[in-house]
Amino acid sequence: MLSFLFLEDDFMYKAILFDLDGTLLHMDQDAFLKVYMKELIGAILPLGGDPSVIKAAFFKGVEAMILNDGTRTNYGAFWDRFMEIVGGDRQAYIDMSDAFYLDGYDVVKSMTSVNPWAKRAIELAHRKAEKVVLSTNPVFPRVAQIKRLNWGGLCENDFDLITDYKSDSFCKPNPKYYLSICERIGVEPKDCLMVGNDASDDMKGASEAGMDSYLVTDCLIESEKYIWTGKRGTFAELVEYLEQ
Repeated sequence: MLSFLFLEDDFMYKAILFDLDGTLLHMDQDAFLKVYMKELIGAILPLGGDPSVIKAAFFKGVEAMILNDGTRTNYGAFWDRFMEIVGGDRQAYIDMSDAFYLDGYDVVKSMTSVNPWAKRAIELAHRKAEKVVLSTNPVFPRVAQIKRLNWGGLCENDFDLITDYKSDSFCKPNPKYYLSICERIGVEPKDCLMVGNDASDDMKGASEAGMDSYLVTDCLIESEKYIWTGKRGTFAELVEYLEQ
């Protein structure tokens, strides 16, 4: 019995990280993005401007976050690039965006569905690891991360750390994003498991950082440039893996 307990401890993760979109929360990300962009642009149009320019500025802002080198927060990277394109009152755009996430963002909930295994996976993660992290790409404000969690039947208190665009200065698939999480929670990458549905953003980034990784296939996003050959399975199979 004692030897079994020691073996079990040897294989215990110190942290389990979960992606959100397409992992803990089911969605077709392309369909979600289409509706989300329409609603967001409509919310900030009262400030004036051409909708096509605002849309282009949004994507250029996201690109700036993805390419962020760590010298500023993703929040700063996004708004600096966005305002370079649209001009005008920076704070007015920020305020209008914040108001959208508080009041209008729930319209996009219809493009998602509850993952019936998510809550069980989080419960198991807390039993199997010291820390549980919501490692959703930090390109949204915190309120948007929490709302999507809530849509999936989960809550902020289910996690020891949640990344967002003000808390982070790197994005997926940059391995530095995952390494920065390890620094904040005080664990080594080798002691972490990353769970996600994107072969590039989740598997490539986390594995290059030195983490163990599990690709869930319910809402799978494959990559032509990066073929994942490690652990994979449905979310139900992930739960079985954690139970073992």
